[in-house]
Amino acid sequence: METLRTPDDRFRDLPGFDYPPAYAEVPDADGGTLRLAYVEAGPADGPVALLLHGEPSWSFLYRHLMDQLAAAGIRAVAPDLVGFGRSDKPGRIEDHSYARHVEWVRALVFDELDLRDVTLVGQDWGGLLGLRLVAEHPDRFVRVVASNTGLPTGDLGMPEVWWRFRRAVEKASALDVGRLVASGCVRPMSEEVRAAYDAPYPDETFKAGPRAMPLLVPTAPDDPATEANRAAWDTLTRLDLPFLVAFSDSDPITAAMAPVLERAMPGAKGREHPVVAGAGHFLQEDAGPVLGRLVADFMTSPTGV
Repeated sequence: METLRTPDDRFRDLPGFDYPPAYAEVPDADGGTLRLAYVEAGPADGPVALLLHGEPSWSFLYRHLMDQLAAAGIRAVAPDLVGFGRSDKPGRIEDHSYARHVEWVRALVFDELDLRDVTLVGQDWGGLLGLRLVAEHPDRFVRVVASNTGLPTGDLGMPEVWWRFRRAVEKASALDVGRLVASGCVRPMSEEVRAAYDAPYPDETFKAGPRAMPLLVPTAPDDPATEANRAAWDTLTRLDLPFLVAFSDSDPITAAMAPVLERAMPGAKGREHPVVAGAGHFLQEDAGPVLGRLVADFMTSPTGV
């Protein structure tokens, strides 16, 4: 597998994101290794929040949550998915698969970091990957926060707005990552923040990950990931982990999943599930401090156990 690594100088002077990166190597499923990056905040012995980003963002997205969680005594761990952020970037779209991404995250957070008693915080692909990990390794998790995400099997259709996004990513001769993130927000984005989302990609050759991910979402019942996702649903709907559904009020892509998760997950029953006002698909960007407080309260309140 041919990989690219973004030069460190691309990540200088990131606004509000001065957490030093750490790195670990995991098998690449092709006979080599990949270097994955992650950042941490908060006490090393605090309860663990695993913050998983999605398409086409990176751990920078969680900077406001990390501040809130660290202040609450929580150890916040935010990896960069393979192909994103400071992590290594396979050069071909074909190098990416749903199963590989699940395994790459698993190898990092369990084999390398040995995280236990984890609270998952997953948005977008962070939920598609994180919910699989919860279902397949429930002994490692104690809570789940699902934000603007789901676990598609291909049995139900995707909304037209998502298909427009997929077609735009497929057809773009030059993929403007910063613009894609900004378009998923309802609040104005500064030029320096937008530049931070572009930072991992010096040129088009680095963007196989962002181009691949929409193609990996199961959209038909015979998708390669369908069987594993159906099995995950079967486990999750019998798993009584505390489950918080914290979606935004302005995300047309995932809005329909919130009531599904609230009904289906045993640990979601009897809870008050907040709706984050004035936020789009990237609610961490639009309302990060609000979401951070919600996660911190869920993790530290007796009602979160």
